[in-house]
Amino acid sequence: MVFPFLKSLSPWLSIPLVFWVWVLILSIVKKIVFSMAKKFAEKTKTKLDDVLFSALDLPVQLLIYASGAFVIQGLVPRADSHLFKFFFDGFKIIAIIATVLFVDKFLNGLIKLYAEKVEILKASGGFVHGVVRALIMGIGGLIILDSIGVSITPIIASLGIGSLAVALALQPTLENFFSGIQLVADKPIQVGQFIKLESGEEGFVHKIGWRSTWITMVNNNTVVMPNKMIVNSRVTNYSYPNSEVVIPFAISVSYAADLDQVERVTLDVAREILKVVPGGLKHFEPVFRYGVLGEFSINCTVALRVGDINAVALIKHEFIKRLQKRYAQEKIEIPFPTRTIVQAS
Repeated sequence: MVFPFLKSLSPWLSIPLVFWVWVLILSIVKKIVFSMAKKFAEKTKTKLDDVLFSALDLPVQLLIYASGAFVIQGLVPRADSHLFKFFFDGFKIIAIIATVLFVDKFLNGLIKLYAEKVEILKASGGFVHGVVRALIMGIGGLIILDSIGVSITPIIASLGIGSLAVALALQPTLENFFSGIQLVADKPIQVGQFIKLESGEEGFVHKIGWRSTWITMVNNNTVVMPNKMIVNSRVTNYSYPNSEVVIPFAISVSYAADLDQVERVTLDVAREILKVVPGGLKHFEPVFRYGVLGEFSINCTVALRVGDINAVALIKHEFIKRLQKRYAQEKIEIPFPTRTIVQAS
């Protein structure tokens, strides 16, 4: 016997005495340790330690109570009646509940921590929170039933059959859900980027949810695409690797035009546009190339670069206006289709 004086006491006095002394000592130790740990956590940049200590607070206190039961079980061997057995079983259940609460609070703390960083959590954090909590509580409930002698094999078998039926019924939803996870993990598109889908829709990514992705088109309408369709289709991302966009202009001039003059005038207009129109990249040198000898014209291409997709329409608008005006001043002809018909006599 570790504490001989307990022999002289009734189990109804010795057990509560040992229990509350043990709980009091560990509670004081816990308070000191947690106070020091939280001060250290406040100095670190990461928030993971804050989430960890917040999740540990209540579960550790419950484990202290549960550990008191195991201590008195070893120190007071007279506590072997059925009443004390139920008492110890109750504290075993408390220990399991403490573990379940810790896992629940820690995982949901991580969800809240990363909700602002991960788009799918920002859009559907409540749903993910509910699913995680249901899974943890369900597993904890099964462990508790098993600890008190209830066979959980039939329950697990029933859950397996039920889960299979639910999975088959929700197959399209689950496909979109896992496609959404793939979009978040692989990051082919992100919120704010301008994309074009294989089906023709194009616009800015407004939201990536657990079932669908919302795309705001240039006409300010929003198209909602199932995540499965985005994952399985060809997507052009105009914002990757950066937001700069090259705008090619196809131009036709007459065969009678001075090609050196055409190149010089076109490049002058292009440089001017990039300098004065908002969105143009002033440091970019426009590229001019002749490419095709057409049926009625010589075709060339000039390329300009803008900072993002928003500037494309305005740059095109101003470039076409100024180029046509400058060509008219320089007497450079922009031909239209003509056909020469030779009539046999």
